Amino acid sequence: MTERVFAGAAEINLRLTLAPLRHGPRDPTMKLGYPHGEAWRALRTPDGPATAHYFYERTDIRVAAWGPGAGWALEVAGDAIGVSDDHDSFDPADRVMRRLNVWRSGLRMCRSNAIMQALVPTIIEQKVTTVEAHRAYRNLVYRYGEPAPGPLPRLFLPPDPKLLASLPYEAFHPFGIEARRADFIRTACSYAKRLEETAEMPRDAARKRLRALPGIGAWTVAEVERLALGDPDAVRPNDFHLPHTVAWVLAGERRADDERMMELLEPYRGHRARAALLIELSGNTPPRRAPRMPVRHIERY
Repeated sequence: MTERVFAGAAEINLRLTLAPLRHGPRDPTMKLGYPHGEAWRALRTPDGPATAHYFYERTDIRVAAWGPGAGWALEVAGDAIGVSDDHDSFDPADRVMRRLNVWRSGLRMCRSNAIMQALVPTIIEQKVTTVEAHRAYRNLVYRYGEPAPGPLPRLFLPPDPKLLASLPYEAFHPFGIEARRADFIRTACSYAKRLEETAEMPRDAARKRLRALPGIGAWTVAEVERLALGDPDAVRPNDFHLPHTVAWVLAGERRADDERMMELLEPYRGHRARAALLIELSGNTPPRRAPRMPVRHIERY
């Protein structure tokens, strides 16, 4: 085990900051403590598997790591917990956003630097319900992941991209992942090394490389930019719920499209993803006028 200490960082809310990296409350690759506290993450790093444990120690945040990739996990730990996030430059003038920012003052934009670990579950989340996507990813990890290094039981590494690239479609079907998304996952994983390089590339070049893959559209790229690259301005386009939620909180409008959402977020340019995340965390959503989309079970067919 090796450790790193971030002095005076206890103002950061670890749970809020790291929660976007967790794909569902039962994600086996990550455990979050209550109410604000510690977090455990299993990672595949360029140096091998690792487990990172983030926790408070008085006014500091301490990070411990295990496994062959422990050094890499500690090297990027500051990015992951938002120490490198330019939070102070977000100074909204309007009352609504200012109140949300104060209410979630411990939130930082995390940057995991783990491209594939963000990309695979994001592909799974394309065009399906959240419950369905989280279930599929969780079961995929249990089947093809492996126990993470370190002392925490029931923490699993995400599946090795090389393994996912080699699997036939039939291996994905039991988890409710149809041929289209399975093909996108396999293709992306076959280029894992090239995609991981985007963490060190200029943002436009990284976006261009990600978009060059089939099935990796603007919605998926924006999620990877937000989670893996820490972009505070990467707003998800073509999202089923986000435009309506943004319009409801900022303008009292029940329905909106992407154009209207971006118009409302324009005053926060440079921090539009941060503003959208604060809005989502508010829990203030427009009243429903239709039943929820049913959860599919394609693995039964």
